[in-house]
Amino acid sequence: MNNEIKCLIVDDEPMALSLIERYVLKTPFLSLKKKCANAFEAIDFLSEHEADLVFLDIQMPELSGLQLSKVLPGHTRVIFTTAFDRYAVESYRVDALDYLLKPFSYEEFLQAATKAQKWFAQQREDTNQTKDTPNDYFFIKSEYKQVKVKFDEILYIESMKEYLKIWVTAQSKPYLTLMALKKVEEELPPGRFMRIHRSYIIALNKIDEVERNQVIINDKRIAVSEPYRQAFHQFLDSNSL
Repeated sequence: MNNEIKCLIVDDEPMALSLIERYVLKTPFLSLKKKCANAFEAIDFLSEHEADLVFLDIQMPELSGLQLSKVLPGHTRVIFTTAFDRYAVESYRVDALDYLLKPFSYEEFLQAATKAQKWFAQQREDTNQTKDTPNDYFFIKSEYKQVKVKFDEILYIESMKEYLKIWVTAQSKPYLTLMALKKVEEELPPGRFMRIHRSYIIALNKIDEVERNQVIINDKRIAVSEPYRQAFHQFLDSNSL
């Protein structure tokens, strides 16, 4: 279904995990994609898959729900689930859709889920209204913020396992975000960017030099690996005098 909300549950308490799973499964517009016993399982899953909504426990060992929420993909929203009300203010600072205080009933869960449903419906409506006007940017979630990244400022994008480093002209340090390289590749405008390595996408107009099978951008040398060489050399041939 186009309007289903793909969701993830993250909680280190088995009873809470099972309860929220039952609540999700009985809610028609929610589609459970994965339940995780800790934040690291969620990171592994999200590096290869998408989720619209995460029901996220806050107090977990090693990596808390609040820490995880700061590196989630920009399109992924959060409903926090916790036994501690002292986290309420902090949860809204990281843009959570709602906050459920344990123990909560199905009625309370459904109210929060319905709030998420309305939020996603509004996002779809806004997208439909502007779909004929291509953007020259996208937003990513980096640390506490939603960061606007303009396509014409991107130098190259580097995959670091579960994370991406997006290097831009305006700053010496990259933006760090939790996202699969394949996902960001789909969002970039065709003809302006090219994947030249399993771990790199480059902005074609930012190439300074090409030396054998290496691209040099802003003093960074990036190898053009074998699977991508034919397409890259075709690009060079079509843009050479």
